[in-house]
Amino acid sequence: MLRSLVYLTYNLFLPLLLVLGVPLYLVKGIRRGGLARNFRQRLGFFRPETLSRFKDRNPIWIHAVSVGEVFLALKIIDAIRNAKADQAIVLSTTTTTGYGVAIEKESSNLTVIHNPIDLPFVTARVIRLINPTKVALVEAEVWPNFVNQLSRRKIPVLLVNARLSPRSEKRYLKVRKFIEPIFSQLDGVSVPFEADRSRWSRLGIPLDRIHVTGSVKFDNADQSSSVAELRSTLAGWLAGTGMPATHRILLAGSTHSGEEALIAMVASELRETIPDLFLVIVPRHAERGGEIASQLRAMRFDPILRREPNRVETSTQQGSSSEESHPLEMMSSGERIWIANTTGELRSWFHLAEVVIIGKSFRSVGGQNPVEPILSGKPVVVGPHMENFAEVVAELREAEGICQLKGEEQLKEAVRGLFDNPEKGREMAARGARTMARHEGAAARTAGFILSF
Repeated sequence: MLRSLVYLTYNLFLPLLLVLGVPLYLVKGIRRGGLARNFRQRLGFFRPETLSRFKDRNPIWIHAVSVGEVFLALKIIDAIRNAKADQAIVLSTTTTTGYGVAIEKESSNLTVIHNPIDLPFVTARVIRLINPTKVALVEAEVWPNFVNQLSRRKIPVLLVNARLSPRSEKRYLKVRKFIEPIFSQLDGVSVPFEADRSRWSRLGIPLDRIHVTGSVKFDNADQSSSVAELRSTLAGWLAGTGMPATHRILLAGSTHSGEEALIAMVASELRETIPDLFLVIVPRHAERGGEIASQLRAMRFDPILRREPNRVETSTQQGSSSEESHPLEMMSSGERIWIANTTGELRSWFHLAEVVIIGKSFRSVGGQNPVEPILSGKPVVVGPHMENFAEVVAELREAEGICQLKGEEQLKEAVRGLFDNPEKGREMAARGARTMARHEGAAARTAGFILSF
């Protein structure tokens, strides 16, 4: 009875929420590009050639929200293929940037689509057309009508690499009576840490359905040749835009508003005693590149963008070094700062850095993933706000495998210490990598978890 009431309420308010959300959706779509591409798929309509790719193949359907989740999904898909080479898979994604990354990996056994809007008649149509054997939702993307439609058809629905920060748990617990009927329909949940089991169980998922498989995000098993190839491309772009042959890169990764200016000032002050230090900024949202450049230019820096904001590119073009995206005519007397406002390149950037600062940890809340640069052998500095990665950071701090600061006023000296003593940084990264080693094989374990249903 309660479940019926929850779904009735949800479906009464959903159309209104969709209408109210349209302006924001349009703005984001225009800023990120690709808004009109395959838009009909979101309403459950596919071209014949797309339908033919999964019709009568009973694929596994994996859903990922955006770029970060798509990368995790691709790791899991590779692991599924290693176990079952001919398995047909459909990968759906919510954002246009996620779709752009995923479509490059499309193959005869992998079809990429836009996720359908969570209206009952839309999700029912798409489920009927795809006819999956099981569905895996990556991290925390649980759409009520989608889950309900799958459950009614007795199609196993799984939540994999399930993330639930303490802050999110508190919010969920406040409305537990409304979300428990939805979460209880999940047939299985795989989580990165043992502590995650109790969190998800408090939301109404039986403990025997929750399995610890390690974090796919921290499974470094897929550091492939494509990363090295892109790294070479990025190094070429730096050299072609004025980066001296002798350089030491401070990389600010996944930055949020306000952090770019802070780190730029820190880097500028450090260059007084470390003249071969150069700053590369990789913002969390690529579309902020122009905004960041304007801000830094107003501060008398000389920013250069990897991609012009007003130039629409395909994801292939974004992965290349294009001379037309180098506005050398905008040179000023200020220090040059490189802004990598592209999508899907951060992992390769880590390999070019000497020291990495992780964003959303100084002037925002939650933090971003600190582990990938550590696994790339780089010392990592984070601010006080790493709430979304609390367990990971706690483990790394205990092992002295990361540098977490109490406030931004400590940033300059922390970075100076790592540049003045590179061996200290390498040892710190090595300790962090050893701490994260238990997550190796997480993608394979998650694939096994999915295939077991």
